[in-house]
Amino acid sequence: MAANQGEELLALHFGDRPLLLPNPWDIGSAKVLASLGFRALATTSSGFAASLGRLDGSVTRDEALSHAVGITLATGLPVSADFESGFGATAGEVAETVRLAVAGGLAGCSVEDASGRPNAPIFELGEAVERVTAAAEAAHAGDRLVLTARAENYLYKRKDLADTIARLQAFEAAGADVVYAPGLVDLDEIRSVVGSVGVPVNVLARPRGPAVAELAEAGVRRISVGGAFAFAALGALVEAAAELLGEGTYGFFDQSAVGAAAAREAFSP
Repeated sequence: MAANQGEELLALHFGDRPLLLPNPWDIGSAKVLASLGFRALATTSSGFAASLGRLDGSVTRDEALSHAVGITLATGLPVSADFESGFGATAGEVAETVRLAVAGGLAGCSVEDASGRPNAPIFELGEAVERVTAAAEAAHAGDRLVLTARAENYLYKRKDLADTIARLQAFEAAGADVVYAPGLVDLDEIRSVVGSVGVPVNVLARPRGPAVAELAEAGVRRISVGGAFAFAALGALVEAAAELLGEGTYGFFDQSAVGAAAAREAFSP
């Protein structure tokens, strides 16, 4: 692994095309993605939780950290960890999460402004900025860890572009290296976000959303898939099981052969 994978990860945001940052959900899927040629990886809180038989939001800080470090060690690639809202009620606790990520050798992590409070699911801007500021100070205290700050409005049915942009601008000013507003699919809105900040913008791939080429033209520097790959794998499992239970046939072996070949390639010493 590189001496400073944070610097490597940051540099990948400034290539000729957007950084395609897939989201493995376990070490096996991470090794397969690495073998296919991806240059960096990011964990997914929902996909990892599903691999444990849980729903999103149920993973602990220790579990998330161990998971991300394990993927880093297994692949040698820069890994950015999905740390949800930072696993802390206070800015100091969020900073401690980031310090643990740095100590664990991670290249990056994300911190979102979702509060987990049913009646107020998004932190007020001042509190959100305080948390990002603390995270950025911890991320940049020594070897760089790439901090991604997320504005979650669109995932909580708060489709307020002006507030989302204001939040991303504030997060940039607080020290975030990358900003991210998951849930955006309108290309004009994405262009507005890109044009409003001076740091790389991550976009989450969404059904019927803009293709990679369109996002590249809009100036997007990074594209991730969240839990989509993990749930696509579960979807394939459901379809195979339904075929066996219902029709009693084995058509799923065609897709199984693709997976087995990928595993042999990725897992061989």
